[in-house]
Amino acid sequence: MDRQKAEAVLEAILFTMGEAVEISRLAAALETDEKEIKEILTDMQEKYEKENSGLSLLWLEESVQLTTKAQLYEYLIRIAKTPRKMVLTDTVMETLSIIAYKQPVTRLEIERIRGVSCDHAINKLLEYDLITELGRLDAPGRPLLFGTTEQFLRCFGVRSLDELPELSAMQVEEFKQQAEAEAGMMGADGPEE
Repeated sequence: MDRQKAEAVLEAILFTMGEAVEISRLAAALETDEKEIKEILTDMQEKYEKENSGLSLLWLEESVQLTTKAQLYEYLIRIAKTPRKMVLTDTVMETLSIIAYKQPVTRLEIERIRGVSCDHAINKLLEYDLITELGRLDAPGRPLLFGTTEQFLRCFGVRSLDELPELSAMQVEEFKQQAEAEAGMMGADGPEE
């Protein structure tokens, strides 16, 4: 298959899928190796940038997704429904941070780190597709394991978990203090009558 046709096939696959596709799957579909697929995708990305196209390629670990350029978002929302806005409270963000850095992680491990229940935060993160169930831990009760999704990478503008910033010991201690303060507020019975 010539290079031009390969580009057209990749573009069609990525457009049709509408989500990230593993480079290995693309290579299998075109019956070639991953190195060649990456070269073609890089050429496509450069072409999209040079031609002032409305499209772009988003690289996510060993996957790639055809997307619209972020700077065109204002035009897209004029015609499409306004997307649901995610509201990430401090509690939800702290829970997400723990999952991102410790994954795969159980609910109990998250609660041990935060010192408070995290049911609401986990449910919100699942609803927003920022985390997913990765399976079950081989331990008594077989608790669920959680990890981040490709949507998490997209939302936070990173290609892989390796790009997440390092957490300092001071930041970890701040998380603990905030969780302890939150636990103290939740434990209060309210005003006396």
